[in-house]
Amino acid sequence: MVKNIAVMGDKESIKGFSAVGIDAIVCDEPTEASAVFKKITEKDKYAVIYITEELFEQAHKEIERYSESAVPAVIPIPGARGNTGVGSARLSSFVEQAVGSDILFK
Repeated sequence: MVKNIAVMGDKESIKGFSAVGIDAIVCDEPTEASAVFKKITEKDKYAVIYITEELFEQAHKEIERYSESAVPAVIPIPGARGNTGVGSARLSSFVEQAVGSDILFK
């Protein structure tokens, strides 16, 4: 089965992704982020899911269920409202885990 790429976020943040063939999942209410994320992962359709940092923070518990599996890869991206630092912090922790030291942001 071929798996696709999705992006999840508010309409303003993800409007351009459809133009390059990425499935855009609009979630304008951060409080609904967990439910929307759960719904799109139930179908096992996506290999990669980009999610705005704001929604990533709201759906963190649901996303954590996939932290040990390779698919889907969940990648936080900055939204139209700006960068919250979640993506950088997550990348830093992965590098520190792999290398034993934070070589990126020190």
